Amino acid sequence: MSFDLDGQRFVITGAGKGIGKAIGKRFAELGARVSAWDLNLAGIVSDCAFEHCVQVDVTDEASVANGVYASIEALGGLEGLIASAGINGPTKPTWEYSLSDWQKVLDVDLTGVFLSVRSVLPQLRSTGYGRIIVIASVAAKDGNPGAVAYGAAKAGVVGFAKGLARELQPSEITVNCITPAITETDLLTGMSPEYINEKKNLIPMGRFCSVQEIADMTAWVASPRCSFTTGQLFDVTGGRAKH
Repeated sequence: MSFDLDGQRFVITGAGKGIGKAIGKRFAELGARVSAWDLNLAGIVSDCAFEHCVQVDVTDEASVANGVYASIEALGGLEGLIASAGINGPTKPTWEYSLSDWQKVLDVDLTGVFLSVRSVLPQLRSTGYGRIIVIASVAAKDGNPGAVAYGAAKAGVVGFAKGLARELQPSEITVNCITPAITETDLLTGMSPEYINEKKNLIPMGRFCSVQEIADMTAWVASPRCSFTTGQLFDVTGGRAKH
């Protein structure tokens, strides 16, 4: 199936591994040109799927500004951004969370999305066309017992995306979220076995989401064919999502 991504230019944050890397490779297969942002680019710097790579800390305003300048210079412009950079944070009860634990998760998963998205808006607004996609989580809708900072941050980016989607209209710039269930990535290594089993048991299909499934959904939402949907959530949850 063609998603009409041929020649489309995208920044993908958190592209060094996991979901971001899978999205980047899928986009490249569909003919898109990808500029990868990550703190650690070792896993993709020699991968031909990524036309351009730049080390960016999404929590740092100056780093993001330098990154978007480098990406636009390298690609000659942009049609979109996929905000995939994120961390899970500790898996423990709220009463055991420190302020530093809380702040680190929000810095990456919420403020990092704001800074990354804001950085591409001048380019997209200048052309009147674009696709902004935030990799959120089903935890944004259901809450996330055992990782409240993560759930709060993901709920925050959903609110941000919904508000921004309306600010940008009327235009051909859409803003949407992908809301997967727990996914098979190396983020699992930072979670307790009990937490992982609890989340897996919430999925009626009885398995984790794959990064390829998220990448395919993201490709559709990023395509020109997805032209009349903005400010919405696209679930990849194996039946877990109830609304």
